[in-house]
Amino acid sequence: MKLGFDVDDTLIDLRQHAFHLYNEKLNKKIGLDVFEALSTMEIHEPFGLSPEEGKAMWSKWRKEIYFTSCPPFPGAVEALQELARQGHEVYYITARPKEHCEQTRQWLHENGFPVQNHHFFCGMSDSEKVHIIRDLGLDYYFDDKPNVLQTLSELPLKIYVKDRSYNKHLDVPRLTSWSELKEIVNQP
Repeated sequence: MKLGFDVDDTLIDLRQHAFHLYNEKLNKKIGLDVFEALSTMEIHEPFGLSPEEGKAMWSKWRKEIYFTSCPPFPGAVEALQELARQGHEVYYITARPKEHCEQTRQWLHENGFPVQNHHFFCGMSDSEKVHIIRDLGLDYYFDDKPNVLQTLSELPLKIYVKDRSYNKHLDVPRLTSWSELKEIVNQP
């Protein structure tokens, strides 16, 4: 089987990691309860930042956000390793900027994700993901972003949303824990 995975906020807890960094950099102590209640992907509002200021801050600290101690979601590495051991094809499809692609691939590998040559796609816009997913002929695709998942409804694959506070409105099957992946893949 061919399975595709977004990286940020699907396999790794990037927004929460960035939220901790914002607290640290801005000398704030905004609780995770505020983060968990956010209905948007953007995290700047609780810090009193405008959208422009939030975008500038993310851009300024992007490398630190992407490549420091951002943790994978519990069980994500093990679940993808098990898929690879079983002979499934695991693909990574991320809209991270092109200048961060090689370092992202390396980071995934160093953190235990089974990354094979020609199974890592990076540097496209969210709207371009659909073309890669279609061309790969994936059987399953997992992502957190509503706008990405909504573009895939016409493709003959099973899509799952990684459950996050900002995608609760989506009416598609949810992955709430990576321990569920084995059961999902083994469904008829």
